[in-house]
Amino acid sequence: MSPTSGATAHVTHLVCLVCGRRFAPEEVEYLCPEHGDDGILDVVYDHERIATELSPATLAHDPDRSMWRYRPLLPVSPAADLPPLRVGWTPLYAAPRLGAELGLERLWVKDEGMQPTGSLKDRASAVAVVKARERGAAVVTTASTGNAAAALAGLAASVDQAATILVPASAPEAKVAQLLAYGATVLLVEGTYDDAFALSMRAAERFGWYVRNTGVNPYMSEGKKTAALEIAEQLDWHVPDVVVVGVGDGCIIGGLHKGFRDLVALGWTDRVPRLLGVQASGSDYLVQAWERDEDVVTKPAIAASTVADSICAGLPRDRIKALRAVQDSDGAFVRVGDDAILAAIPALARGCGVFAEPAAAAAYAGLRVAVSRGLVHRDDAVVVLATGTGLKDVPAAMRATGAAGIEARRVTPELEAVARALDLDRTVGRK
Repeated sequence: MSPTSGATAHVTHLVCLVCGRRFAPEEVEYLCPEHGDDGILDVVYDHERIATELSPATLAHDPDRSMWRYRPLLPVSPAADLPPLRVGWTPLYAAPRLGAELGLERLWVKDEGMQPTGSLKDRASAVAVVKARERGAAVVTTASTGNAAAALAGLAASVDQAATILVPASAPEAKVAQLLAYGATVLLVEGTYDDAFALSMRAAERFGWYVRNTGVNPYMSEGKKTAALEIAEQLDWHVPDVVVVGVGDGCIIGGLHKGFRDLVALGWTDRVPRLLGVQASGSDYLVQAWERDEDVVTKPAIAASTVADSICAGLPRDRIKALRAVQDSDGAFVRVGDDAILAAIPALARGCGVFAEPAAAAAYAGLRVAVSRGLVHRDDAVVVLATGTGLKDVPAAMRATGAAGIEARRVTPELEAVARALDLDRTVGRK
């Protein structure tokens, strides 16, 4: 599919993160032609112009409680029809009990499980659907371990856009069920996520589909950056010291970095928080690269395996943006084992009421590691980004509660049975 104008009023150009070459938005579709799959592009805005249209004061009076309240900071045409599903403006909960357990004075959890399809990926897919329709694409496609696929299927269904989605055959059943319910064409690939990704790219080129894939489509980071804009606004434009997030392909942490950089460029804030990326021990490509100061353009893929399927990636597709996000913000990457990830699910749920899938709970598990290593300090203001609901992977949640010794108790339908099960004194109703 050839690029079309699809006027994006506030985008000045795209820049290759490998060579620095600049392109007009209509000049390229996805990647820098000089560097193939490694030629990831960044979207550059006219912040001076945006500042004449948008400000904290105008936002304070804007009734739109969705990601589109930041529309001048997004790469869509002013005339574009937006999907009707409300994406964004997810709650930011204070979590004092979790903070106290870790010795932190200020801790918040942002619950992306409240998105229409249950994950932060709705932010990127909302932009993808708009861009696909700007280009007149008959079909939009993505490869995914589940969440990006569900997000694309749901947002596409909301505007009657055809979607063909490739997922590893091992994807959790609940995530595949979402895709089918939304009416997407689903191809279960007998292979890894990386296999599904490669196949989706070949199919898109062959059949002319619009590609939503992370690390290929530069506009996906732009959708995900709205989580950063919301965090700052929800904290009354006081940027936290640390933001913690699980990392697979790297697009979310790269998007957060972009959002906080936009705020500095606009003069609304004066700094970017330290970004802490958390990877599973069995899928720690970026942790390795950060620890060893490796070049992620040339570093080969690793074999990846983890219970947290949403952050399982042998070759993170947005690795350049992800590594830059941590390096530029003076942040860090940490790894956590699957046992710690599973243990974080009930810990997070009991500590603040947010039920997270493994990839989302990994952020909290990583925060625990970061505190123990002195990467996060008592007086730091910290936000944990819980990227998806635990309903995405109920079997993992059951494993987690079982491992923690938390289980339901079976009783007969008699009051005495309740008393016995709870070891209550039947005469006074107390232990």
